[in-house]
Amino acid sequence: MPNFWKKINKPILALAPMAGYTNSPFRQICKAYGADVVYSEMANATALSFGGKKTLELLEFNKTEKFYVVQLFGNDPKYFKKAAQVVSAKIKPDGIDINMGCPVKKVFSNGGGAALMLDTEKAREIIKETLKGTKLPVSIKIRSKVGKTTAYKFIKKIKDLKISAIMVHGRSMKQGFSGEIDYLQIKKVKSLYERAVEEKKESDSFFSSTVPTILANGGIDTPEDAGKMIEKTGANGIGIARGALKKPWLFFQTKQYLETGEYKEFSLEDTKKAALRHARMSYQDKGKHSVLEMRKYLLWYFRGFEGAKDVRKDLVKVESLRDIKNVLKGIKK
Repeated sequence: MPNFWKKINKPILALAPMAGYTNSPFRQICKAYGADVVYSEMANATALSFGGKKTLELLEFNKTEKFYVVQLFGNDPKYFKKAAQVVSAKIKPDGIDINMGCPVKKVFSNGGGAALMLDTEKAREIIKETLKGTKLPVSIKIRSKVGKTTAYKFIKKIKDLKISAIMVHGRSMKQGFSGEIDYLQIKKVKSLYERAVEEKKESDSFFSSTVPTILANGGIDTPEDAGKMIEKTGANGIGIARGALKKPWLFFQTKQYLETGEYKEFSLEDTKKAALRHARMSYQDKGKHSVLEMRKYLLWYFRGFEGAKDVRKDLVKVESLRDIKNVLKGIKK
């Protein structure tokens, strides 16, 4: 199957995977504002290999979400092949990603997520088994550092495998989701492949047309952050995570900024319109239950302005689309 990563104009703007957040309605709103690629929430490879109905429901998507990547997590290679087969046959996304960067204690302690960067052999087997189970492009998401293992050292040990894309979170596992970004580690991963191509190592079939797309992730909250990330790392694109929760239109702004050096600021009224648009998409997806899910997104939208505290108190109580409309209508500058 064609590698869609090669088709997209660079730099690529991707919605990075976030557990509990990157569901279909949120992916749709991010696509509407210009995201090129969107990732699912983490899906348990073991559960999928046994045909887990709830996990499959979690991965359902709308046709507007192209290009859509399903992210798998787990710690046992034997389940990844079957999981990839199930996802390819029943979900039919554009790609499959393997989480090798999640720092959450529960995932790490079970040998999944970032723990895989400390076990190269297991990581290699998981990638190999996933590739056996699908014809879709397979990508991975890693951290800049886990323990003493850096992204560069890790990738050097698996670079012969046919990986279509690598998203590198610029923070170490220890840092979690805050702190300085290690631009150098991302740049070194990108340079590793550039040097390999220049040296024309024909003995490795990997070096010809399968050089992976490199995405830089972490701490991107503004278009300026995105520009800085690309400039300092040389990455082919970026992955935006929490910055998109605050403002899904960050993709739109970033594209404007990268093209012109300027971008449109969103007013409070623009934010209200975007939030309501998201709520409607969510309601169409899951009906009344979606409103309860929307509460957490609404709290991200409305913060940092005078009176926000009172507004947020009302937003955590909404039970219908009408409630959301009424609260938003009452928000004044």
